[in-house]
Amino acid sequence: MSAIAGIYHMKDPVPPSFGQQMMHVLHKFPSDDRRIWRQENLFFGCHAQWITPESMNEPLPFYDDERQLVITSDAIIDNRDVLFDRLGIVHKERKVMPDSQLILLAYDKWQEEVPRYLLGDFAFMIWDEQKQRLFGARDFSGARSLYYFRGDQRFAFCTVMEPLLTLPYVQRRLNESWLAEYLAISTFIDAVDVSHTVLEDIQQVPPSHTITVSNGSVKLRKYHVLSLNEKIRCQHNEEYTERFRAIFQQATDARLRTFKSVGSHLSGGLDSGAVASFAAKTLQTQHKTLHTYSSIPQADFHDYTPKNYFTDERPYIRATVDYVGNIEEHYLRFADKNPYHDIDDWLDMLESPYKFFENSFWMKGIFEQARQEDIGILLSGARGNFTISWGPALEYYGYLLKRLKWMQLGRELQQYSRTIGIGRKRLLSLISQQAFPFLDKETDPSFPMLIHPHFADKMKVFDKLQVYGMDANGFTDLDLVNQRTNVIESEFIWNGNGIASSKLSLRYGLWMRDPTNDVRVIQYCMSLPLKQFINCGMDRALIRHATKGYLPDKVRLNQTNYGIQAADWLHRMIPYWQEFIDEVNELLRDKEAATYLNMDSIRRALSAAIEQPKAAFAFKPELRLLMRGIIVYRFLKTFKGGDTYEKGMERTKVGIVGC
Repeated sequence: MSAIAGIYHMKDPVPPSFGQQMMHVLHKFPSDDRRIWRQENLFFGCHAQWITPESMNEPLPFYDDERQLVITSDAIIDNRDVLFDRLGIVHKERKVMPDSQLILLAYDKWQEEVPRYLLGDFAFMIWDEQKQRLFGARDFSGARSLYYFRGDQRFAFCTVMEPLLTLPYVQRRLNESWLAEYLAISTFIDAVDVSHTVLEDIQQVPPSHTITVSNGSVKLRKYHVLSLNEKIRCQHNEEYTERFRAIFQQATDARLRTFKSVGSHLSGGLDSGAVASFAAKTLQTQHKTLHTYSSIPQADFHDYTPKNYFTDERPYIRATVDYVGNIEEHYLRFADKNPYHDIDDWLDMLESPYKFFENSFWMKGIFEQARQEDIGILLSGARGNFTISWGPALEYYGYLLKRLKWMQLGRELQQYSRTIGIGRKRLLSLISQQAFPFLDKETDPSFPMLIHPHFADKMKVFDKLQVYGMDANGFTDLDLVNQRTNVIESEFIWNGNGIASSKLSLRYGLWMRDPTNDVRVIQYCMSLPLKQFINCGMDRALIRHATKGYLPDKVRLNQTNYGIQAADWLHRMIPYWQEFIDEVNELLRDKEAATYLNMDSIRRALSAAIEQPKAAFAFKPELRLLMRGIIVYRFLKTFKGGDTYEKGMERTKVGIVGC
C-alpha cells in the first residue's frame, strides 16, 4: 500500500523542488519507505506502507531497464497465481515478486487492456519510455484513489489532493459544479460526475477507468470486468450454495495476504459475520487469530428504537464469535467521541465534504484501535447488501404485486408471514406502500432541500441528475432488479466509499479489504436466478443457506431483528448542543454560504432543533440536514483568506528525500 505521486512536463524540465514538495506533504502519513525516480521532464514518487509479504523492501518507483518501463503503484493484486501462469513466471520468482512488478509485466503483455486482467484493489501509473506515454488505471470499484492535474503541457498525479496544490500551476479553487451535485443529492452519493472533484483544478480517474497521457493529450477510457448478462442455472439448490462457498472462500482468502495481523469489522448481521467466519477458518490454518472490532453505544445510552431493532449488537456478535471460534473480539464504546467534534479531522483527511457523519466516529475509531494492534488488513462486508446478502423481501413482493403475480405472491406471503410473525393483511398494506408509494399521501419521504434554489438553477443540476436517472432522492423509474444492476454498474455509487477507505488506510497504515466486493463474487451473485435470493418466505436466502455451519442460527436465520450502529450519534452530541446551535446561527449569517445553501431549509430545521434534543430524534431529516450544512460550511471556510498556495509553500520547504 502506498501513496503515489508524479509530474510530467511535456516541454520543459521538472524542477527538483516540485517533486520534493509533493513528497514532503506525504510525510504526515506513516511509511516504511520513501523513494523517488526522475528524469529531466519526469518525476515519480512513492510513500510506501508495507502490508503484504512481497511488499517488504519493494523498490517503488521501479524501473525495468530491459523493457524501459517505470511504475509507481498503490496495489494489492488478488489473482497472482492466474497472472503468473498466463505470463509464464518461473516458480522461484513467484513468492518474492511484488505486485507492482507483476502489474508491469502484465502491462508489457496486454498494454492498455491490462486492467481487465487484474483482480484486486489498485491505482498505478506507468511511464512507457519507448512509446513516450504515461498510462494508469484505477480498480473497477475505486477502492484506491487517484487524482490528477492536467494543464498546458503539464500533468501531475497523486493519491491525495494536497500534494498537487504545492505545484505553482495548481490553484485551490472551488468546483461549483461538484458542490451543486453534492448539495442537490439527498442520499449518501456525493456527485454523479466522478471525473471531477470539489477542486476545479484537480480531477480524478473514475473507477473502472484508465488514463493515458500522450502527445499532449489526456484520455480517460472505461474498461469492463463484469459481464452482467451471464446466467448460471443449476439442477439443485445445493449446487448454487456449494459454488458460492468456494468462490467466497477464494475471495476471502485472497484478502488475508499480510505479514501483520488481520482484523475485521463485526456487527450482528450476515455480511460481516460471513466475512469473519470464512476468514477465521483460514487464519486458523495459518496459526493466526482474527481480531474483530465492533462499535457499541455509550454506557448511558437508552435504546429508543422499536423492539425489533437493537442498537447494542453484542448478543448477536457474541453468538457469532462463540460459534465460529479463533476470534479475539473487541467491543468499542468510543466514550469521548462524537460526529460533531470529528468534522475538522474528517475534512482534513477526505479533503472534501462528506455525508456519512452518523458513522464517522466509530469508523475512524476502529482504524485507530486496529493500528495500535498492528493490524495490516481490516476486513469489511460493506458491499454485501447488493451482492452476497441481497434479497429484500418487501421490495420483492411489491415487485410481484406490480406485475400481478398473484399466485406466487400469495405463496410467498403465507410463508413470510409465518416466519416473521406478522399477519398477511398487515404485510399486504406494507407491500402496497412499497409498490405504489404515490398512494401514500400522509408521508413525505423527501429529504429537506439543502441546495439554494438559485444556485441549483444556475448550475442546472437537476437536469444533470436526470441524465443519470436520478432526482434529489435517488434513482427514478427503476424496478427491484434494474435498481440492483444500476447500483453495481454505476461508478458514482461506490466512488465515495473507496475514497474514504483509501484515505483512512493511508492515515493509519492498514488496508480495508472487502470480499463481498470481489469481482468473482459479484459476477456469480449477479448471474443467479432471483429465487436464490428470495424464496419460500426467506429473504437474503443465498447467504442464509451458504452460512449453514459457518454462523449460528440465531444470526443466520434472523429475519425479525435489525441492528443500527449509528443510533447514538445524536446522544453523543447532546452535551455540546449549544455549541452546535451557535455554529448553525453563525452559518445563517454567512453571506458566502448563503450563495450555495438553502437558508430557508436550515432555518426551518433549526426551529425544530432549538430546544434540547432527545436521542430519539437522531433520524429526523431536519437534524441530519443541519449536520450536513455545518460540514459544508466548515469546508467553505477553508477557501476564505485568499489562495492557500503560499501557505502550502511554507509547509513544503524541505531537503531531498531518499532515492
